Amino acid sequence: MAPSTLGGHPLLRRKMFTDCTMKMVLLAPLLLMTGLISTKAAAAEEESGTAIPAESRPCVDCHAFEFMQRALQDLKKTAYNLDSRTETLLFKVEKRTLCDCLAANALN
Repeated sequence: MAPSTLGGHPLLRRKMFTDCTMKMVLLAPLLLMTGLISTKAAAAEEESGTAIPAESRPCVDCHAFEFMQRALQDLKKTAYNLDSRTETLLFKVEKRTLCDCLAANALN
């Protein structure tokens, strides 16, 4: 019989299958061990996070409160700057109007 073109000789196919099976047998425990080690490492990281007592860690609400305080201070500074700029611009407009008025009266 002629060997098939897809698999070659039956003995060659059998050897390739055996080689592939042996690699899988060797590779499966390695993958399993890698998965277990990474799971243990992740569990160890979670445990180390819980080792810090809650009293020594600032709470999330405290951070949010501090953030809001800083934001409020920034807003107050911005509002003050806008107020002072507005006053300066109003004084300039009043001065210009007054000068224009005086110049017009001087011409009449």
